Amino acid sequence: MSTHPRLLPWLGPAGQRSYLVTDGSGDSYLSQLADEMEAVQLSAGEAVLGHAAEMLSDHKAEAWELRFLGHRLCEALRDALRVAESRGGRLYAPADDSDDERDDSPPSAGRSS
Repeated sequence: MSTHPRLLPWLGPAGQRSYLVTDGSGDSYLSQLADEMEAVQLSAGEAVLGHAAEMLSDHKAEAWELRFLGHRLCEALRDALRVAESRGGRLYAPADDSDDERDDSPPSAGRSS
């Protein structure tokens, strides 16, 4: 069983972060569903970014359109950051559990080196 839970790309019923603990193979139904959802989120973010570039070059864009765009960009960035955090956490693989001097904590956003 994996000792490092995977951050899932969706929120729980109360808006909390959701995690998945598996055997580490990545073959479970939920792991595959999470992979697909991450791909959809990143693709949607890319599409929103394309629309943003077009809209920002249009000097006739209305204020409400730009606010709507800003909200969509925030959603896309939030999703992309969650995907990056999840994937970064899965990159961490301890080589030897007997090394007491190693920092076993996975990298986290906001911690500087």
